[in-house]
Amino acid sequence: MALDLFCGIPVSDYASALTWYERLLGGPPAFYPNDVEAVWELAEHRYLYIEHLPEHAGHARHTLFVGDFDERVAQIADRGLAPAQRDTYANGVRKTTYRDPDGNEIGFGGAPQTLEPEL
Repeated sequence: MALDLFCGIPVSDYASALTWYERLLGGPPAFYPNDVEAVWELAEHRYLYIEHLPEHAGHARHTLFVGDFDERVAQIADRGLAPAQRDTYANGVRKTTYRDPDGNEIGFGGAPQTLEPEL
C-alpha cells in the first residue's frame, strides 16, 4: 500500500513563517503548490507544509522522531533558533520543542542517549 503523509501547519503571516521554517528545517521548501502554501519533504513520502490560514494559526502540534537528534538540534541552534522546551522522559526518550511565531509546536524526538562506559 502506497502512503504519503502531509502534516499541515496554519500560519497567520506566510512570509514570516516561510523564513522561520526554512531556518528550522535547514533549507527552502521542496515545492509551492500555490501562493499560500510551502511544502518540505522531510523523508520519502513524508511532508510538512505551512499554509496561510490566519483563523487557524497557532494550534498545530507535530513531533518528528529522528535518528540524528543531537546533530539536528545543534544545527537548528546554529541557524539561530532556540527551543521553547526540552524534555527527557522516564524511558530516556528526549524531545526538544520549538514554537513558530504563531505558537505552533514542532518537536523533535530522539532515542535515549547512550553513555560511554567509564574506564
